[in-house]
Amino acid sequence: MAGFFVAATVVALVQYLRHREGRMVPLLVLFVFLAVAHSRPPGDPWGRRFHLAAGTAGLGLLVMLSPRPARR
Repeated sequence: MAGFFVAATVVALVQYLRHREGRMVPLLVLFVFLAVAHSRPPGDPWGRRFHLAAGTAGLGLLVMLSPRPARR
C-alpha cells in the first residue's frame, strides 16, 4: 500500500514541477504522510499520527480548492 502512495507522490511532484501550481503542495504533503503512515508497523502510534496529518493536509487542500465568494 505504501508503494501506491509513493507512486502518487512522484506523479504529483512531476505535475507540480511542470505547472508550478501552488495548490499541488497540500496534495504532495497528503501523499507523503500517507506513504509514511502505511510504511509504519501495525499498532505503531506514529502511524496514527501520520494518518491524522494526512487528513489535515486533505482539509487544507479542500480549503484551497473551495470556490471563493465574489467580492462586492
